[in-house]
This record gives sequence, structure tokens and C-alpha cells, in this order.
Amino acid sequence: MREDDGRKLDHKTLEQLRIRAVGQIQQGAHPDEVATGLGMTRAAVYGWLAKYREGGLEALKARPVPGRPSKLSGAQLARLYGLVVGNDPRQLRFAFALWTRAMVRELICREFAVRLSEVSVGRLLRKLGLSPQRPLYRAYQQSPEAVARWKAETYPAIRARRPGWAPRSTSWTRPGCARTTMRAPPGPRSARPRS
Repeated sequence: MREDDGRKLDHKTLEQLRIRAVGQIQQGAHPDEVATGLGMTRAAVYGWLAKYREGGLEALKARPVPGRPSKLSGAQLARLYGLVVGNDPRQLRFAFALWTRAMVRELICREFAVRLSEVSVGRLLRKLGLSPQRPLYRAYQQSPEAVARWKAETYPAIRARRPGWAPRSTSWTRPGCARTTMRAPPGPRSARPRS
């Protein structure tokens, strides 16, 4: 996809581009030049011109996007984003330290009096650019000094005991395979009369 792809523009901007393109063509510009100047494809400009010829300027206007309107306004989404990113869930009276869909759902219900399903909350979080994160598992009683000592002293000693060691292949197609020493390789069986 190109950087200046029209699909990345909002509807009002595209409407202005369509009206400008048709206006330039009416003033005598060639559609190919208009397409190049606006960073659009020839097909798009010719399509706009055909729509204009069929329905006039009204046909070039942006139409409302179909579908159910969002239950949360832009300001509410911004507030929700700030609450989720800027706070630990425990600060907002939740029991667990990591955000879950269920907790965000409850937060939306509490703050904005809007009920959403967990699936809708997941879509909403994805729309806000938030992705699920997994906690790091680490021992509570871990001593950084003991870990550093183990890495510096114990681990090199363990590694030095087995130089060049690597696990053996279990592939049937590789020679020296652990399985081929125990069984015959796959292939046609010898014909034996059955009794």
C-alpha cells in the first residue's frame, strides 16, 4: 500500500479532494494530471468524474458510515485510555494488579454507565492501541547477588563439563539418528509369504 493512499484519509478530507479534482477538470486540467497532483490513482479520479456526471456535487459528498454508532464518545474513550494506562487497577478499587477485559468492562460501567460485553471491550482496547500483556514470573525471594554469582561461577562450570554437546537428531532422514539405530528406516517392506 502506498503512503498517500486515500483509504487512510477521513471522509471529509476525501470529499474535499473529490470536489477539488472535479473542479480542476472542469477548468480544463487533464484527469491524469489531477490524479498525479493529488496523489491518487487515475481510476479514482475517473470514478469521481463519472459520479459527478451522474449526480452532480451531491454525489461527491461524504455519506455517513453505516453501522451502529459507538456507545462511548471520543472524550469518554480518551478518559478510559487515561484511566487504564495511567493507573494501577488497585488504585481504582480492583483486587488484581493487572487489567483484564472484565475489569475494564466494570470500569466502563462504573465511570460512564455503559454496559458492554467482554468481546466489545476487547475490540475497544484494540482500537485504543492496547494489547494484552502477560506478567513476568519471577521468584519473590530472588537475590540479585546470588543470581549474578550463579551466572559468573556455577553456570560456566556446568557448561565446561560438556563441550560441544548438542541434543541428537530424531529425524528418520538424517544419518546417525537415534531412531535409525533401533529400527529399520521406513520404506518398502520385503515381501514375505503370509502363513
